[in-house]
Amino acid sequence: MPVEVADRLKALERENRELQQTKEMLRKASAWFALAEWA
Repeated sequence: MPVEVADRLKALERENRELQQTKEMLRKASAWFALAEWA
C-alpha cells in the first residue's frame, strides 16, 4: 500500500473515531435533556 494511501486511511480512521465519540456524546446529552424536561 502506498504511503499516501496508508496516511489517508489513518486520517479517516481517526476522523471516524472522533465523529463516533461526538455522536455518542450528543446522544447522551439529548437523553439527559429529555429526562430533565420531564423532571
